[in-house]
Amino acid sequence: MIFVPSKLQHKSCQTGCMERFPERFTVLCWNVHKKNFGDTGFPSFVRSLMQRYPLSLVLLQEAQIEEDSCAFSAFSYDAAANIEINRRFYGVLTASVKESSLAEVHLTKSSEGFVGPHKSLLLTTYALPGGEDLLLLNVHAINFRAQRIYEEELNVLMKKAAAHKGPMIVAGDFNAWSRKRADALHMLRERLSLQTAVFEAGKVKSFMGYPLDFILYRGLHCIETEIMTDHGISDHHPLLATFRLSP
Repeated sequence: MIFVPSKLQHKSCQTGCMERFPERFTVLCWNVHKKNFGDTGFPSFVRSLMQRYPLSLVLLQEAQIEEDSCAFSAFSYDAAANIEINRRFYGVLTASVKESSLAEVHLTKSSEGFVGPHKSLLLTTYALPGGEDLLLLNVHAINFRAQRIYEEELNVLMKKAAAHKGPMIVAGDFNAWSRKRADALHMLRERLSLQTAVFEAGKVKSFMGYPLDFILYRGLHCIETEIMTDHGISDHHPLLATFRLSP
Protein backbone atom coordinates (compact mmCIF):
# COMPACT_ATOMS: atom_id res chain seq x y z
CA MET A 1 0.00 0.00 0.00
CA ILE A 2 1.39 3.38 -1.05
CA PHE A 3 0.02 6.58 0.45
CA VAL A 4 1.10 8.85 -2.41
CA PRO A 5 -1.83 10.53 -4.16
CA SER A 6 -1.99 10.65 -7.92
CA LYS A 7 -2.52 13.79 -9.97
CA LEU A 8 -6.00 14.97 -10.82
CA GLN A 9 -7.45 12.74 -13.52
CA HIS A 10 -9.99 13.80 -16.11
CA LYS A 11 -11.87 11.96 -18.82
CA SER A 12 -14.35 13.41 -21.31
CA CYS A 13 -17.57 11.65 -22.21
CA GLN A 14 -17.11 8.65 -24.46
CA THR A 15 -20.44 9.23 -26.21
CA GLY A 16 -20.64 13.03 -26.04
CA CYS A 17 -21.58 15.29 -23.13
CA MET A 18 -24.70 17.43 -22.90
CA GLU A 19 -24.23 20.98 -24.10
CA ARG A 20 -26.63 22.36 -21.47
CA PHE A 21 -26.92 21.31 -17.87
CA PRO A 22 -30.44 19.89 -17.32
CA GLU A 23 -33.04 21.97 -15.48
CA ARG A 24 -34.00 18.90 -13.44
CA PHE A 25 -31.32 16.46 -12.35
CA THR A 26 -30.57 13.73 -9.82
CA VAL A 27 -27.40 13.54 -7.73
CA LEU A 28 -26.04 10.19 -6.59
CA CYS A 29 -23.69 10.31 -3.59
CA TRP A 30 -22.10 7.07 -2.41
CA ASN A 31 -19.09 5.76 -0.53
CA VAL A 32 -18.65 2.60 -2.62
CA HIS A 33 -15.95 1.06 -0.39
CA LYS A 34 -13.71 0.31 -3.41
CA LYS A 35 -16.44 -1.88 -4.97
CA ASN A 36 -17.20 0.06 -8.17
CA PHE A 37 -14.94 -2.33 -10.10
CA GLY A 38 -14.54 -5.19 -7.64
CA ASP A 39 -18.23 -6.07 -7.31
CA THR A 40 -19.88 -7.67 -10.35
CA GLY A 41 -23.26 -6.31 -9.29
CA PHE A 42 -22.16 -2.68 -9.44
CA PRO A 43 -22.67 -2.04 -13.21
CA SER A 44 -26.17 -3.53 -13.28
CA PHE A 45 -27.15 -1.66 -10.12
CA VAL A 46 -25.98 1.63 -11.64
CA ARG A 47 -27.85 0.90 -14.88
CA SER A 48 -31.05 0.34 -12.89
CA LEU A 49 -30.58 3.71 -11.17
CA MET A 50 -30.04 5.46 -14.49
CA GLN A 51 -33.26 3.95 -15.85
CA ARG A 52 -35.26 5.17 -12.86
CA TYR A 53 -33.79 8.65 -12.32
CA PRO A 54 -32.52 11.57 -14.44
CA LEU A 55 -29.05 10.83 -13.08
CA SER A 56 -26.77 13.74 -13.99
CA LEU A 57 -24.17 13.96 -11.21
CA VAL A 58 -22.40 11.09 -9.46
CA LEU A 59 -20.17 11.64 -6.43
CA LEU A 60 -18.25 8.57 -5.29
CA GLN A 61 -15.95 8.22 -2.32
CA GLU A 62 -13.47 5.35 -1.89
CA ALA A 63 -13.84 4.71 -5.61
CA GLN A 64 -11.43 2.68 -7.70
CA ILE A 65 -10.17 5.03 -10.39
CA GLU A 66 -9.38 3.66 -13.85
CA GLU A 67 -8.29 5.84 -16.77
CA ASP A 68 -10.23 3.86 -19.35
CA SER A 69 -13.56 3.47 -17.60
CA CYS A 70 -15.65 4.74 -14.72
CA ALA A 71 -18.83 2.65 -15.35
CA PHE A 72 -20.61 5.79 -16.59
CA SER A 73 -19.80 5.80 -20.30
CA ALA A 74 -22.05 8.77 -21.13
CA PHE A 75 -20.49 10.89 -18.38
CA SER A 76 -17.41 13.03 -18.09
CA TYR A 77 -15.49 12.61 -14.87
CA ASP A 78 -12.83 14.15 -12.68
CA ALA A 79 -11.08 12.10 -10.02
CA ALA A 80 -8.35 12.40 -7.43
CA ALA A 81 -6.76 9.39 -5.76
CA ASN A 82 -5.24 9.36 -2.31
CA ILE A 83 -4.29 5.66 -2.09
CA GLU A 84 -2.43 3.30 -4.39
CA ILE A 85 -2.77 -0.45 -3.71
CA ASN A 86 -1.19 -2.98 -6.09
CA ARG A 87 -0.96 -0.30 -8.79
CA ARG A 88 -4.64 0.54 -8.42
CA PHE A 89 -5.75 4.01 -7.36
CA TYR A 90 -8.61 4.87 -5.02
CA GLY A 91 -10.13 8.18 -4.01
CA VAL A 92 -12.98 10.55 -4.87
CA LEU A 93 -14.62 10.67 -8.29
CA THR A 94 -17.21 13.09 -9.66
CA ALA A 95 -19.00 12.24 -12.91
CA SER A 96 -21.39 14.48 -14.83
CA VAL A 97 -23.45 14.53 -18.02
CA LYS A 98 -21.87 17.93 -18.74
CA GLU A 99 -18.12 18.38 -18.75
CA SER A 100 -16.75 20.40 -15.84
CA SER A 101 -15.47 23.90 -16.56
CA LEU A 102 -13.09 23.76 -13.59
CA ALA A 103 -11.65 20.96 -11.46
CA GLU A 104 -9.35 21.26 -8.44
CA VAL A 105 -8.13 18.79 -5.85
CA HIS A 106 -7.17 19.59 -2.30
CA LEU A 107 -5.38 17.14 -0.03
CA THR A 108 -5.88 17.36 3.70
CA LYS A 109 -2.91 18.83 5.52
CA SER A 110 -3.07 15.98 8.04
CA SER A 111 -3.01 12.27 7.31
CA GLU A 112 -5.15 9.51 8.78
CA GLY A 113 -3.23 8.58 11.92
CA PHE A 114 0.55 8.71 11.82
CA VAL A 115 1.12 6.48 8.77
CA GLY A 116 -2.18 6.68 6.87
CA PRO A 117 -3.14 8.56 3.69
CA HIS A 118 -4.28 12.13 3.30
CA LYS A 119 -7.87 12.60 2.17
CA SER A 120 -8.91 14.22 -1.11
CA LEU A 121 -11.43 17.01 -1.60
CA LEU A 122 -12.55 17.43 -5.22
CA LEU A 123 -13.98 20.76 -6.38
CA THR A 124 -15.71 21.02 -9.76
CA THR A 125 -17.88 23.66 -11.43
CA TYR A 126 -20.47 23.36 -14.20
CA ALA A 127 -21.90 26.12 -16.38
CA LEU A 128 -25.66 26.50 -15.98
CA PRO A 129 -28.14 27.74 -18.61
CA GLY A 130 -28.78 31.06 -16.82
CA GLY A 131 -25.11 32.05 -16.79
CA GLU A 132 -24.31 30.99 -13.23
CA ASP A 133 -21.96 28.18 -12.26
CA LEU A 134 -22.86 25.22 -10.08
CA LEU A 135 -20.13 24.51 -7.55
CA LEU A 136 -19.77 20.89 -6.46
CA LEU A 137 -17.60 19.69 -3.58
CA ASN A 138 -17.06 15.94 -3.29
CA VAL A 139 -15.95 15.28 0.29
CA HIS A 140 -14.40 12.34 2.11
CA ALA A 141 -13.56 13.91 5.44
CA ILE A 142 -10.63 12.97 7.61
CA ASN A 143 -11.53 10.26 10.10
CA PHE A 144 -9.05 9.04 12.70
CA ARG A 145 -7.78 12.39 13.97
CA ALA A 146 -8.51 14.76 16.83
CA GLN A 147 -11.44 17.16 16.80
CA ARG A 148 -9.13 20.14 16.26
CA ILE A 149 -7.77 18.64 13.04
CA TYR A 150 -11.26 17.74 11.81
CA GLU A 151 -12.37 21.35 12.31
CA GLU A 152 -9.26 22.70 10.58
CA GLU A 153 -9.96 20.60 7.50
CA LEU A 154 -13.62 21.65 7.42
CA ASN A 155 -12.45 25.24 7.61
CA VAL A 156 -10.33 24.70 4.49
CA LEU A 157 -13.43 23.38 2.73
CA MET A 158 -15.42 26.42 3.82
CA LYS A 159 -12.78 28.84 2.56
CA LYS A 160 -12.73 27.15 -0.85
CA ALA A 161 -16.50 27.50 -1.15
CA ALA A 162 -17.04 30.88 0.53
CA ALA A 163 -16.30 33.02 -2.54
CA HIS A 164 -18.84 31.22 -4.72
CA LYS A 165 -22.08 33.20 -5.07
CA GLY A 166 -24.18 30.75 -7.09
CA PRO A 167 -25.78 27.33 -6.54
CA MET A 168 -23.74 24.82 -4.59
CA ILE A 169 -23.77 21.15 -3.61
CA VAL A 170 -21.46 19.86 -0.88
CA ALA A 171 -21.80 16.11 -0.46
CA GLY A 172 -20.00 12.98 0.60
CA ASP A 173 -18.86 11.02 3.63
CA PHE A 174 -18.20 13.59 6.36
CA ASN A 175 -17.26 11.10 9.10
CA ALA A 176 -19.30 13.20 11.55
CA TRP A 177 -19.48 10.39 14.10
CA SER A 178 -19.59 12.42 17.34
CA ARG A 179 -21.54 15.32 18.78
CA LYS A 180 -18.55 17.66 18.38
CA ARG A 181 -18.04 16.63 14.76
CA ALA A 182 -21.74 16.99 14.03
CA ASP A 183 -21.65 20.47 15.58
CA ALA A 184 -18.65 21.42 13.42
CA LEU A 185 -20.50 20.25 10.30
CA HIS A 186 -23.56 22.24 11.37
CA MET A 187 -21.36 25.34 11.67
CA LEU A 188 -20.07 24.78 8.13
CA ARG A 189 -23.64 24.44 6.92
CA GLU A 190 -24.65 27.69 8.61
CA ARG A 191 -21.71 29.69 7.30
CA LEU A 192 -22.30 28.57 3.70
CA SER A 193 -26.12 28.92 4.00
CA LEU A 194 -26.61 25.28 3.04
CA GLN A 195 -29.73 23.18 3.41
CA THR A 196 -29.68 19.45 4.15
CA ALA A 197 -31.34 16.89 1.89
CA VAL A 198 -33.44 14.77 4.25
CA PHE A 199 -33.49 10.98 3.91
CA GLU A 200 -35.58 8.30 5.56
CA ALA A 201 -34.70 8.08 9.23
CA GLY A 202 -32.37 5.31 10.30
CA LYS A 203 -31.18 4.30 6.83
CA VAL A 204 -28.19 6.59 6.29
CA LYS A 205 -24.88 4.98 7.29
CA SER A 206 -24.30 5.98 10.90
CA PHE A 207 -21.89 5.45 13.76
CA MET A 208 -22.91 5.84 17.42
CA GLY A 209 -26.21 7.27 16.15
CA TYR A 210 -24.61 9.99 14.02
CA PRO A 211 -25.11 9.90 10.24
CA LEU A 212 -21.93 10.02 8.17
CA ASP A 213 -23.19 10.76 4.64
CA PHE A 214 -24.83 14.03 3.59
CA ILE A 215 -25.99 16.00 0.58
CA LEU A 216 -25.98 19.71 1.41
CA TYR A 217 -27.12 22.35 -1.08
CA ARG A 218 -28.18 25.92 -1.74
CA GLY A 219 -29.68 27.86 -4.64
CA LEU A 220 -31.59 24.77 -5.81
CA HIS A 221 -35.02 23.26 -5.20
CA CYS A 222 -34.84 19.75 -3.75
CA ILE A 223 -37.79 17.88 -5.25
CA GLU A 224 -37.35 14.43 -3.73
CA THR A 225 -34.84 12.16 -2.03
CA GLU A 226 -34.36 8.43 -1.78
CA ILE A 227 -31.87 6.09 -0.17
CA MET A 228 -31.26 2.64 -1.63
CA THR A 229 -30.58 -0.20 0.81
CA ASP A 230 -31.09 -3.26 -1.41
CA HIS A 231 -27.69 -3.31 -3.15
CA GLY A 232 -25.36 -5.47 -1.03
CA ILE A 233 -22.32 -3.69 -2.51
CA SER A 234 -20.96 -1.28 0.11
CA ASP A 235 -21.43 -0.76 3.84
CA HIS A 236 -22.72 2.72 2.93
CA HIS A 237 -26.01 3.23 1.10
CA PRO A 238 -26.35 5.38 -2.04
CA LEU A 239 -28.11 8.72 -1.48
CA LEU A 240 -30.21 10.13 -4.34
CA ALA A 241 -31.50 13.70 -4.39
CA THR A 242 -33.41 15.22 -7.30
CA PHE A 243 -33.11 18.98 -7.82
CA ARG A 244 -34.58 21.66 -10.01
CA LEU A 245 -32.63 24.79 -10.90
CA SER A 246 -34.03 27.91 -9.28
CA PRO A 247 -36.06 30.15 -11.64
